[in-house]
Amino acid sequence: MDLQQIAERQSILDTVYKKAPYLNPALRRVADFIVAHPEQCKTMTIKELAIACEVAESTVTRFVREIDIKSYQDLKIAIAEALSSNEAAAANSEERYVYEGITRTDTAAQIVDKVVYRNMQTLLDTKQRLSADLIERAVDAIAAANVLVFCCMGSSAVAAEEAVMRFTRAGRKCILFRDQGIQRMTATLVGGQDVVIGISNSGASVSVVDSLRTARARGARTIAITSFENSPLAKQADICFFTPTQLPPPGLDSYGESTTSVTAQITVIDVLYATFAAKHFDETLQHLAETYEAAIHNTRT
Repeated sequence: MDLQQIAERQSILDTVYKKAPYLNPALRRVADFIVAHPEQCKTMTIKELAIACEVAESTVTRFVREIDIKSYQDLKIAIAEALSSNEAAAANSEERYVYEGITRTDTAAQIVDKVVYRNMQTLLDTKQRLSADLIERAVDAIAAANVLVFCCMGSSAVAAEEAVMRFTRAGRKCILFRDQGIQRMTATLVGGQDVVIGISNSGASVSVVDSLRTARARGARTIAITSFENSPLAKQADICFFTPTQLPPPGLDSYGESTTSVTAQITVIDVLYATFAAKHFDETLQHLAETYEAAIHNTRT
């Protein structure tokens, strides 16, 4: 299955949910209503939906174009199909998992297909949720910063370490402490010329939220990479990047995190780094050469 085929199989409700944070207020009302009331929307006329969302019919039409659907009727059909798929999934909800989508009877070949498919889907979903304008704003803030401070915990530290490696090699001063207490203390030392980046899939990790809150109070620019726009972390960020996630299926609750969240977080980091490097091309080339000579060259046999 290629990327295009995967994209075509995406649920329209997922698409609307992922685009919602980046829509203007009127279009956002339409998106929020559809996500909250899909059963109603699959039978509503365009006039009824416009009235329910307190917008003009032309706004609904514009919303349909915004999510790349040909017509309002096609939108209703897509919603109905998504609801049917959800009902089929619910019928199998008694299955239990040790990893997202992996059952006790899966063969090694099936597991390869499922894991690769899920990560490919995550990449597509991440692309859909990224805003070019916010990427530009974040890169400008990173370029102007004296220091980049990273706050994280658990598996999100993998993405943070990737960021430190990338941006250090590009000539940016970076700080990352694995200890959450030291992360909090470091947040008390930043100022208006610094950028603090918090990474948390749930957006509810107490130490990460506290660190961004403290840093923001001291005038630092704050950036969040999280999956939930209403999360405590998002509320403490000047710039937010929303990564895709799924609620754990039955039997995976004890795992405690989305197993593909790191894939999305690293993708966001790579996009930020690549955009920064492209805008500061010659300087980045110079720093890459210097850091290679200083720390990498002598490690190669």
